[in-house]
Amino acid sequence: MAALEKSPLASENERLILDIVRSCEPIPRATITAHTNLTQQSVHRLVQALTARGLLRAGAPFKGARGQPSPTIELERQAVYSVGISVNTDAVTLSLADFGCDVVDQEVLRGVPADRKATLAILAEKLGSILARRQISRANLIGLGFAMSGFFVGDDRRFNAPEPLRDWSLVDLQPELEQVFALPAWLENNATTGAIGESLRGVGRWCKTFAYLSFNYGFGGGLVLEGRPYLGFHGNAGEFSVIYDPDEMLRRPALQYLIATLRERGVEIGSIEELKQNFDPSWPGVESWLSETMPMVDRLIATLAGVIDPQAIVFGGQLPSELGRMMIARVRLPSQRPHRYGAAPPGPRLVLSETKGDASAIGAALLPLKFRYFL
Repeated sequence: MAALEKSPLASENERLILDIVRSCEPIPRATITAHTNLTQQSVHRLVQALTARGLLRAGAPFKGARGQPSPTIELERQAVYSVGISVNTDAVTLSLADFGCDVVDQEVLRGVPADRKATLAILAEKLGSILARRQISRANLIGLGFAMSGFFVGDDRRFNAPEPLRDWSLVDLQPELEQVFALPAWLENNATTGAIGESLRGVGRWCKTFAYLSFNYGFGGGLVLEGRPYLGFHGNAGEFSVIYDPDEMLRRPALQYLIATLRERGVEIGSIEELKQNFDPSWPGVESWLSETMPMVDRLIATLAGVIDPQAIVFGGQLPSELGRMMIARVRLPSQRPHRYGAAPPGPRLVLSETKGDASAIGAALLPLKFRYFL
């Protein structure tokens, strides 16, 4: 099926209209034109065509509008659906998203997904159950988004994933996924899908250019520039760990090292998810890990501020919220250094993820929608 070679199901102008409606719905039809460089006649024609295709619907005008108010326009949420699979070192999440970019159902398989084929078979069965439960036809599915920890190698985008995911690594997953689920598949690493989920359902609602830091078993990230995910030539944009020398890798902000530090001090943590759910800032080892790790975080943030100049830097992934707040409070921004004439350049805003739920899993489910219908 070669999903990455497929053209979007909507033209560039249609995607522009759909993205405006997604961001602003419900929006008066007459107002859409102001968000584009198109004529009002062109916008009305596009809206009419998208409504005829069942992707948009007209609603009642806003109350109190003067004259002959324009109808409001909304996405037709049940028009199409997309499937997402997010593979982490301690769990796999299967999600179903509607055309409004909302996750309507989700299943989580706990534990290390060591056996790839067995895991995919279970997920295919779970998807059938979700569709039956929601009374959704398979004909309404437009694609599968797949996300996993790791980076891409080779022209066919094979994952080099962490050791617990050895069976998923260096394998051409796309044809296997498309065969198992009978859907075109898009593959990105989970930090990139986290950034996409954040752009559509979180910080992206007020910020168009940001860096997303994905704290998981490993550590990576994603970039969103002017509202669009930046993937890089090889698909590895956001592999932030490459800025560290080999002798620094054990001090990079990967949560596997925090768990190791906690275990050395008698705090038994079995998984990243357990760390996220039960995190206690008073645990012995937390402060020592922060003192070792924060210089690495500071360097990365200074690099991002100098190279990308983002409006925000998002602390996300599987990071416990309280730990994220502790890290943000300790960051030394470049703007806090001495500068000529006492005038510092503006720096990025440091924020926790604002996505409700797992941004990576949400982003995986939204991949087909993002690349085929929205900007």
